[in-house]
Amino acid sequence: MLKEKFSDRLLAWFKLHGRHDLPWQLKRTPYRVWVSEIMLQQTQVATVIPYFNKFQDAFPDVVSLAEAKPDAVLHYWTGLGYYARARNMHKAANIIVEKHQGRLPTTIKALTSLPGIGRSTAGAILALACGLRHPVLDGNVKRVLSRYHGVAGAPSQQAFASTLWSYAEQHTPDQCVSHYTQAIMDLGATLCTRNQPDCVHCPLKRDCFAHKTKRQHEFPGLQPKAKLPHRETIFAIIENSRGQFLLEQRPASGIWGGLWCFPEFVTDKTLERSIFEQYGYRVSDKIEYKNVKHTFTHFHLLIRPVHVKLKGSANRIKNAKLSTWLSLEDETKRGFPAPVVAILKGLHTNKRTY
Repeated sequence: MLKEKFSDRLLAWFKLHGRHDLPWQLKRTPYRVWVSEIMLQQTQVATVIPYFNKFQDAFPDVVSLAEAKPDAVLHYWTGLGYYARARNMHKAANIIVEKHQGRLPTTIKALTSLPGIGRSTAGAILALACGLRHPVLDGNVKRVLSRYHGVAGAPSQQAFASTLWSYAEQHTPDQCVSHYTQAIMDLGATLCTRNQPDCVHCPLKRDCFAHKTKRQHEFPGLQPKAKLPHRETIFAIIENSRGQFLLEQRPASGIWGGLWCFPEFVTDKTLERSIFEQYGYRVSDKIEYKNVKHTFTHFHLLIRPVHVKLKGSANRIKNAKLSTWLSLEDETKRGFPAPVVAILKGLHTNKRTY
């Protein structure tokens, strides 16, 4: 009976107040739902929508995504962050084409075997796109269920997650699964928010433990916050006589994997010598720009951009596959980290070339 009351109230609320016109809802296919669910991991809907639309225009199906070059996929992900999502999606698309005839598999086991797809994402794809009964437990759903049932603990704790999975399974109805799944995610995103939850308009408030005890902000428990270490790096904005800038592609794994960046150095005290040793060019002028701060999950990065002008004609690159000269006017379909995009825009806007 509890399941019926919970899901029925949620479905009634969703019919009147839920989100029904998101881009991936208007033309719903397993592929479009998959792309949206990956993009929505740790990213808000408003941010995702323009990226989703451009991504779909570029890669309208699994086959086109699989056939695309990694650079092109990362280009359409530039600015969205957590780039491993894009790399995993590209790998998964190739597996889907090779092993599943270009169609997303329709079982939890097969979906979770693909790179970047966990249990909750797989459940959302199957529920939203196929109407199959599978529970979901993303961050929004965790918050709703934790508050409703008064489940203490931090999201990273195994016992906490296990309890919530049981409740997620219990509440998922046998009918209207796609609407219910969207409804519980919408409730967490729009009413049962982390800060200042709108309990007045919540359809579940009558039986919600956190609301009845006025302890909304205690559930779920806060993750223990470790103090993030600080690191520094130098971005060498190396400009040749043609007004082009040297960019290098980072290794496929690790921070900003596969993206194109300015060459990095540890210190500017030996920058001129390092550039000569690494590229064979002398530096004629050098100017430092304002520092750029960027935060990753595990550390803060302070970037010191140093703009250097090379002497003579500098066009040769030792490793052409991993390096390129880029003009500010070039239209390139490569992936760049957000700090590189910001610096390139600053160079273009202020014409900061020698």
